[in-house]
Amino acid sequence: MTKQLFPKDILPDNINALAAYSSAKSQKLTGSTWLNANESPYSKTFELSLSDLNRYPDPQPQNVIDAYAQYAGLTAEQVLMTRGADEGIELLVRTYCKSGEDSIALFLPTYGMYKVTADSHNVAINALTQELLLEGSVEQIITAVGNSKLVFICNPNNPTGSLTTLNKISAIAKALENKALVVVDEAYIEFCPQQTATTLLQDFINIVILRTLSKAFALAGLRTGFMLTNPSVLAPIRKVIAPYPVSRVVAQIAEQALQSDAITQMRRQVTILNRAKAILLQWLEASPAVNQVLNGQGNFVTAQLKDKANIDKAMKSGLIMRPFTLYGQDNWLRISIGNEQELEQVKLWLETLGSEL
Repeated sequence: MTKQLFPKDILPDNINALAAYSSAKSQKLTGSTWLNANESPYSKTFELSLSDLNRYPDPQPQNVIDAYAQYAGLTAEQVLMTRGADEGIELLVRTYCKSGEDSIALFLPTYGMYKVTADSHNVAINALTQELLLEGSVEQIITAVGNSKLVFICNPNNPTGSLTTLNKISAIAKALENKALVVVDEAYIEFCPQQTATTLLQDFINIVILRTLSKAFALAGLRTGFMLTNPSVLAPIRKVIAPYPVSRVVAQIAEQALQSDAITQMRRQVTILNRAKAILLQWLEASPAVNQVLNGQGNFVTAQLKDKANIDKAMKSGLIMRPFTLYGQDNWLRISIGNEQELEQVKLWLETLGSEL
């Protein structure tokens, strides 16, 4: 009798051992207040035309590309539209790294999809630290990066909110010319737009910027991102990307979201969220139940609680935030900046914890 072949018997070792990324929505949680996925609290409405869905879409919808190029202050040739910034990460690894030979450099703790993507393509991880990135010299960083093909800098960094200065990014890029791509993930850049690395693209061929409409643009459900870089870097990626990565519906919504009045509305909402964040920081810093608070950029605040059990209390009450293990300790919590009513639930939770001490 022939032995039955199970999927695990034919899986590559790296996929068999892969630890999948655990997104905020991957856990089947129940709650009433959702502050765990860095989503915008603002919903939007759009006009759609569904009469031509029998036809394949434009692989790179020109109206959207032109609109985002204008928004970013770049040319259309420097812009590639992707299925969220996550596809941009995957395209870079798949295009520029040799499976089983190359590595990417990360500064931990940082966004988990860099590692998952590399692991799934059998690309090694050169695990460095945020401390090295923020406090180390450029020479120390370059030595540690070694022969890594891609160097990922999440800026602002998720989940710490820390910022790497543009001077340091440019110095790293210069030292790695003709050696590696420096990938600056700007998923949260709208919350500190003056820190964008787009101004560096005119001077460095080896800088790639990843963007998304999921955060400040309040379109997490659309799964739309952009890769910004030199056309020569994009050329091989255009050969690798799926033939029709952007649906007509997504293109229609993205085009409307990038109109001047919509961008003005987005910036107004960012101002409101940044003010709300400042208030949340005050609450956390004043709470006796909080050990320390990371005061960084982005639409979230990450704090360490004195008692991890208090996270479970919040979850059971319907207040859903994102627990993390950082720096070897499992009592960290990332809180997305929601609307006034949502953040009021955080305040009440903190007040309850304070009264129990």
